[in-house]
Amino acid sequence: MSDVEAMMWLVDTDPHLSSTFGSLTILDLVPDLERLRRRMQLTAARVPRLRQRVVPVFGRLATPRWEDDADFSIERHVVRRTLPAPGDLRQLYDFATDLVQSPFDRDRPLWEFVIVDGLADGRSALVQKMHHTITDGEGGIRISEQFIDVVRDAPDVVVAEVPASPPEPELEGVEAVRDALASSWRRNSGLATRVASNAEDLVRHPTKLGSAGLDMVETVRSVVRQVTVVDHAHSPVWTRRTMARRLETLDVPFDDVRDTAKALGGSINDVFVTAVAAAAGAFHDAVGLPVDTLRMAMPVSTRTDATAGGNSFVPTRVLLPTSDLDPVTRFEDVHEILHKTKAERVITVVEPMAGLANLLPTSVVVRAARRQVQTVDFTTSNVRAAPFELFVSGARLEATYALGPLGGTAFNATMMSYCGQMNIGLHMDADAVGDPQLLRACVLEAFAELFAAAR
Repeated sequence: MSDVEAMMWLVDTDPHLSSTFGSLTILDLVPDLERLRRRMQLTAARVPRLRQRVVPVFGRLATPRWEDDADFSIERHVVRRTLPAPGDLRQLYDFATDLVQSPFDRDRPLWEFVIVDGLADGRSALVQKMHHTITDGEGGIRISEQFIDVVRDAPDVVVAEVPASPPEPELEGVEAVRDALASSWRRNSGLATRVASNAEDLVRHPTKLGSAGLDMVETVRSVVRQVTVVDHAHSPVWTRRTMARRLETLDVPFDDVRDTAKALGGSINDVFVTAVAAAAGAFHDAVGLPVDTLRMAMPVSTRTDATAGGNSFVPTRVLLPTSDLDPVTRFEDVHEILHKTKAERVITVVEPMAGLANLLPTSVVVRAARRQVQTVDFTTSNVRAAPFELFVSGARLEATYALGPLGGTAFNATMMSYCGQMNIGLHMDADAVGDPQLLRACVLEAFAELFAAAR
């Protein structure tokens, strides 16, 4: 594991900090279970983490390692369930939130796919559940490319036995301690090496001293902005944090989002975040407790390769305007805020900082993580999928809604583009938000106002 992944695994002992995420895909009919199992067996051969379990390393001096599960069985990870009558969408949504919220068996591979039939109209669903240590949202899309087809009657696959990963040597006693210490040194020497390298460069080129000093000051300021926030979340309404979960979904036309971004000079993500921020403000206005700003958590992707497993993102936090602004002014403010956030220097030092934090006692790390998430009101994420129809084991995908990890916030709003629509999943702490349907209505209205303002 990377140091960031190890930290996610460590704080997962607190259910409020769980990084498990999921998705709910609506299908036009019931897919072939055995066919999906064969595809996932092949996928597990290509993405080793799907067949591996997490093994701790001596004294937590090194990050946990991935080890093949000797009892790996695709039948345990790809299953089928039936909704009881009447089989409506509310039952399906509640089933999905219950599944994603339930803890994994930490001695097994950390994923599960469930085909859900029994919907009243003959449709079905696929609920995908995965721990964040396996991959991030973008990596999850790449994993899905292994089992999703572009035609309904795609050729079936023949699956050989999944090859085992090369075994790592078993170390005991003094050797285990020495190996763990060496790993800890390698992981945490990066920051020191970087500092030493910069110092040597300054000795050779003293004229760089001024700019280097400014760079260091700005890096420290960036760390303070992102890592050492001390004030509480700003919402006077979303103050509770519980384990009650609620999923609401909505769809907005992709063309409207794209055209609005183009007209206003920003990105699709700018449109999305602006709408969610406006909706958050409208929610507070509706309950009679207006608020000027709310803090949002947002992952910034750092992925530069085509791999599927592993994580390549950095969590960031920003304050967004939620007071009564005209839609264009709010968009311009959000665009500027997100542009600056993506350039934060802390992004380059998160991994070594996580390595140092992982050496602390678990209780200390969990308490620190809880204090930091208490500064955040809500989370957003944006994932691109496909602009054309897709199929899974003979069934056509109609929509996919993400159940992003709340991580101690009031709700996670994740947008996924698919086939001309933006599918938005609002995964909420039901007790924190209080009125989930009001929040959904506010998001829809915020998009409509933004679209109208851009025309």
